[in-house]
Amino acid sequence: MSHLNIAILGFGTVGKGVHHSIKSHQTRLEQVLGKSVRVVAILVKNIEKHEQSREDGVILTTNYEEILNIGELDVIVDAIVGCEPGHTYLTQALEKGIHVVTANKEMFAHHGEELLALAKKNGVSVGFEATVAGGVPVIQTLKQLLQVNRIKRVEGILNGTSNFILSSMRKDGHSFEATLQAAQENGYAEADPSNDIEGYDAFYKAVVLSQLIYGEKPDEQSTIRKGITDITADYVESAVELGLRFRHIVTLFRGEKGVQCKVEPVLISTEHPFYQVDGVQNAVSIETDLVGNVQLQGPGAGMYPTASAILEDIIQISRPVFTEPAYLEYQEDVANSSKWVLFSKNRKLEIPYDIKVIARLSDKAAVVETEEVERILLENPLLAHFELKGNYQHRVETVNV
Repeated sequence: MSHLNIAILGFGTVGKGVHHSIKSHQTRLEQVLGKSVRVVAILVKNIEKHEQSREDGVILTTNYEEILNIGELDVIVDAIVGCEPGHTYLTQALEKGIHVVTANKEMFAHHGEELLALAKKNGVSVGFEATVAGGVPVIQTLKQLLQVNRIKRVEGILNGTSNFILSSMRKDGHSFEATLQAAQENGYAEADPSNDIEGYDAFYKAVVLSQLIYGEKPDEQSTIRKGITDITADYVESAVELGLRFRHIVTLFRGEKGVQCKVEPVLISTEHPFYQVDGVQNAVSIETDLVGNVQLQGPGAGMYPTASAILEDIIQISRPVFTEPAYLEYQEDVANSSKWVLFSKNRKLEIPYDIKVIARLSDKAAVVETEEVERILLENPLLAHFELKGNYQHRVETVNV
């Protein structure tokens, strides 16, 4: 039986997950590929730290050149973080005719187009399923399963940390700061959580999706990226009383002005597909012209969900796709995009008489329908406003959280 030889760059959570999953699922991999999968080399920063992981026949090295010089190396798996040295490593691998699979969303958001072009030039492939939504098969769904459908719009909860924080604030009633600290203590947030809570991580994933679907990055002038740091416990409590939940959502579509991308906290009603997506879960809604809305949900990070995405990419190396996803220009539904939830911190909420009020919880919280939310903001300079997604009944009710 022939072999598929693999090198892993980085041996942290993801790298170890890939290594262990290859061993634990070897029989299934052989059934699918018709050959065994062997890890022949692992790149680490500190050999002493990983000495206990050394195996016979597996090169453990800090020198990337040693990996590049391995004969009959088929695939390099990138499980490191940051734009460099990952970008340089993968460029060198592709130039040598080696397939690559990456989980590095930031690097791929910046250099994906370049790497894909280089791979095509050298007759190899780049797998990047693990860069978006962890173990949720968003990329392969777009590439393999929706080839006839044309994509109209994509919405997604693409960052598990921010979703965990918003869910926990609702359930526990704690402040953003206290909930963030708990997320860090439980390993759901990094010591420096900026990438997650400021929306950069979700934006990088949106860029990857944009390049896949539209062949280009979102329009910089119209891109919106907002984090969740300004959401208070009072806002969350009022939202619950209105029957709504906060979510940090990516919205991506191509309109008359090019590819539009928004990463922002919004409020959603019970009828929105993301209403029940709590904790560290990710979810994606793909709106198409034939099948309608396709919903995908699952863990957005972690050792084995990410390893799953990487192994599925390795399998797809022998099953190349010859067409790119198709899309339609999308016009936002004015009626659906004109509902807003307003919160006033320090004084009574003043709403112009000609603005339609759908629900009013108190002097400091209301749901309105208007195309002129800026008028309300002028009269209420300290107002917090969030778009409302999903149908909303014209009544206020308390729901279980």
